[in-house]
Amino acid sequence: MKYVGMQTQISRNNRMSMLLLLLFPLIILGTIWVFLALVNYLSNGYVDPTTGYTVNELNADVVNYYFLSCLPWVLGGVAVWFVIAYFGNTAMIKAATGARSLSRKENPRVYNIVENLCMTCGMDMPKINVIDDPQLNAFASGINKSTYTVTVTTGLLNLLNDEELAGVIAHELTHIRNRDTRLLITSIIFVGIISTIMNMVIQMMYHAMWFGGGSRRSSDEDNKGNGVSMIVILLVGLVCSAVAYFFTMLTRFAISRKREFMADAGGAELCGNPLALASALRKISADPGLGQVEREDIAQLYIIHPQALSQGMMNFTASLFSTHPDTKERIRILEQF
Repeated sequence: MKYVGMQTQISRNNRMSMLLLLLFPLIILGTIWVFLALVNYLSNGYVDPTTGYTVNELNADVVNYYFLSCLPWVLGGVAVWFVIAYFGNTAMIKAATGARSLSRKENPRVYNIVENLCMTCGMDMPKINVIDDPQLNAFASGINKSTYTVTVTTGLLNLLNDEELAGVIAHELTHIRNRDTRLLITSIIFVGIISTIMNMVIQMMYHAMWFGGGSRRSSDEDNKGNGVSMIVILLVGLVCSAVAYFFTMLTRFAISRKREFMADAGGAELCGNPLALASALRKISADPGLGQVEREDIAQLYIIHPQALSQGMMNFTASLFSTHPDTKERIRILEQF
């Protein structure tokens, strides 16, 4: 299979990474402005003497004042969070998956395969990690030469022959060469930040529902105030949930399924044996996953996405917005060459 368009793919991933970097702060700031606007609108109410109905008004000047006041804190907090996660992602993924460094002495077979493939394409050799897990999977991670890593499971090493293993590793090396991993790590961090914010809002809603109702001695005015506060919290929860959903879907679109086809093509060209990679994908598809690591963000990195992570309606949604193409289609294309 002839692999073409690597520079185009690299340029595309670089542009998409920059787009995510620019878009994410805008979404966060937009959400905060909406939150402040809702609070202002719901708190500025008066009774219209002609109709007797309560009328709410939005004071945009006040909203903008508070928005500009909290702007440096929000941007600073997100920036610090992003920097920590961006440069600590390798350790975080390693801890989440239980991966450990694989030495040459422990498994010279893997080292020889990786070295030969790296010399063939003229790239620096990445780190090699292994996960003690009978299931079959592999993934590449990292944002630069010092953090690029190829991780495989012991189940994969035990079941695949040398040609099949070379095809899988070549696939992962192509992800690194195309800078897919940098784009994936960026999206994982962003979705993680939004998910955390959403969980915080849910906790706020929970505590407000169970502990924010006030005492029995509360006046009617206090009860009304608590009711308004409840509405604001619920609205904030809905807004944050909508933003989280939107950004997750946007990220899935940004991480095109095409990247897996490109990595298959590049891996097939690099190892020189498309049928071996097709055979490896067929074996992996029979038992993909990483034991108890049921995290959708990390699953985006896998060579084959474990569909068991999504069930029922979630499985239907995942099929629509999946970051991985159908494995049977990938195998069919590889077997054509």
